[in-house]
Amino acid sequence: MDDFLAARAQMALSLGFHIIFACVGMVMPFLMAFAHWKYLKTGNEIYKGLTKAWSKGVAILFATGAVSGTMLSFELGLLWPGFMKHAGPIFGMPFSLEGTAFFIEAIAIGFFLYGWDKFNKWFHWFCGFLVGLSGLASGILVVAANAWMNSPTGFDYINGQYVNIDPIKAMFNEAWFPQALHMTVAAFCATGFAVAGVHAFLIMKKKNVEFHTKAFRIAAAFALVGAFGAPLSGDVAAKSVAERQPIKLAAMEAHFETEKGAAFVIGGIPDEEKGEINYALKIPKVLSFLATNDFNAEIKGLNDFPKDEWPPIAVVHYAFQIMIFFGVVMISIGSLYLYSFFFKKDWLNKNWLLKTFLFATPFGYIALEAGWTV
Repeated sequence: MDDFLAARAQMALSLGFHIIFACVGMVMPFLMAFAHWKYLKTGNEIYKGLTKAWSKGVAILFATGAVSGTMLSFELGLLWPGFMKHAGPIFGMPFSLEGTAFFIEAIAIGFFLYGWDKFNKWFHWFCGFLVGLSGLASGILVVAANAWMNSPTGFDYINGQYVNIDPIKAMFNEAWFPQALHMTVAAFCATGFAVAGVHAFLIMKKKNVEFHTKAFRIAAAFALVGAFGAPLSGDVAAKSVAERQPIKLAAMEAHFETEKGAAFVIGGIPDEEKGEINYALKIPKVLSFLATNDFNAEIKGLNDFPKDEWPPIAVVHYAFQIMIFFGVVMISIGSLYLYSFFFKKDWLNKNWLLKTFLFATPFGYIALEAGWTV
C-alpha cells in the first residue's frame, strides 16, 4: 500500500466512524427537546424521565463526536497539506462557523444538563432545543465544505494562483443545498430507527414498558419523517449530480453507453472491461426521467469520459444499490407502522412489529455509510 492509498484509507475510516456520531448529534437533541416539551405541556413525569435519560445519551455521544471530529480536522492538515494550503482559504469559512456552532452546542448542553429547577422552564427547554439547532448547523456547515469539493466555486484560477476568492459563494455552492437537505433527512431517518430499535428491544424485555413505549413512538415518528423524506431529498440530490457530475451518475448506475431513454438499473454486476452490467433488472426510461424529468432525455455513459477519470465503478454502484435497498426497506417498515397506527392499533404492541424495528436498528446507518461512499 502506497502513502496515498494509506492516507485515503485512514481518512475514509475516520469519516465513516465520525459520521455516525455527527448524525446522532444532529437529531438526538431534538428527540430530547420534544420529550421535554411533552413534559412541560402535560406534566407527565414519564416524559421528564425520558428527557433526562436521552440527555445523558446526548452528552456522551456529543463528547465522542467532538473527539472524532477533532481527529478529522488534524487529518485534513496532516494528510492533505497541499490541498489545504490552496483550498483552505477558499472553503475555510464553513469550518470556522462550524466551530462557532460547536461551542454554542457545548454551552447549551451544559446549561441544559445542570439547569433543572434553576432556570425558567421554557428557557431551560430552549437550551435543549438550541443543542439540536447547533448540532444541525454544524452538520450542514461541514456538508457545505464537502459540497464545495463536488462543486468548486468562489475563486478564479489564474496563472497557477487562486485569486478573487469569495468565501460566501464558495460556501453556498451549487451542491450545498441538495447535499445538506439529503444529509439532514438521512440523519433523522438513521437516528430515528436506531433509537426506536433500542426501545423496541426494551419493550420486549418488559422493562418499564410505559416509559419505553412513549420513547419508541417518539423515535418512530422521527424515523418515519426521515424515511419518507429521503426519496424526495434524494431526488433533489440526484438531479444535482446529473447536472454537475454526469460521470458520477453514470458510475452510480454502471451506465456505460450514452443513450436516450436510459433505463434505471436495479442490482447487477458491472464489468468494466466489457463495458456492461450483468444480471441487472432494468426499468426502461426511468433513469432519464429521474435525472431530467424527461423520459427521453439523453444520459451520458462512462465510455464518453476518459477511462483514467472513472471512479471505481463497482464500489460506487454497489454502495448506491445498498443505500437504495435499505431506504426502500425502511420506507416499507414506516408504511407498516403507519398502517398499524391508524387502522390496526393492536399491532403496535405485537412482538413481531417490535422485532421488525429491532431488526432495522442499523439499517439507517448502513444506508448512510453507503450514501457517503457514493
